[in-house]
Amino acid sequence: MAALWRSYQRLMARHPWKTQILTAGTLVGVGDVISQQLVERRGRDGHSCQRTVRMMTIGFCFVGPVIGGWYQVLDRLVPGATRGAALRKMLLDQGGFAPCFLGCFLALAGALNGLSVEENWSRIKRDYADALVTNYYIWPAVQVANFYFVPLNHRLAVVQCVAIVWNAYLSWKANRL
Repeated sequence: MAALWRSYQRLMARHPWKTQILTAGTLVGVGDVISQQLVERRGRDGHSCQRTVRMMTIGFCFVGPVIGGWYQVLDRLVPGATRGAALRKMLLDQGGFAPCFLGCFLALAGALNGLSVEENWSRIKRDYADALVTNYYIWPAVQVANFYFVPLNHRLAVVQCVAIVWNAYLSWKANRL
C-alpha cells in the first residue's frame, strides 16, 4: 500500500491535473459499481457496464475538472489554511458551489442516460432537494477537515475517496427510474 501511495505522489508531482481527473473518474466509476452491486444488488449478470462507463465519463469530464478547478479558485478567494479560512471555504463550497454542481451533475447524468429535456427536468425536480439535503449531512464536516488539513493538490483525491459512498448514492439517484 505504501508503494502505491508513493507512486500516486510521484504522479501528482509530475502530472497533478491529469492525475486528479483520472482519480475522480475512476472513483466515480467505483461508486457506480458499488451502487449497482451493493445498493441495487444487480449481480454480475445484471451489471450495466455502459452505465459504469457513463458515470466514469462524468467523473473524467465533469467531476474531476470542475471540482479541481473550483478548489483552485476557492484557494484564491480565501487564502490560508487557518480554521477560519477552512470554515469560510466550506461555507462558499456548500452554500454556492454544491447546489450548482449537484444540479449540473443530475442534468448531465440524465442527458447521458438519454432522457428528453422534459424527462430530465422532471427527474431533477424529483431528486434534487433530497440529494442536496443528503449532501448537507455528509459534506460540511468533510470539507472543513479537507480545507484545514489537506494540501490543495490532494483535496480532490481526498474528497473522491470519501465520495465513493456519495458517488454510489448519486449513481443510484441519477439512474433510478
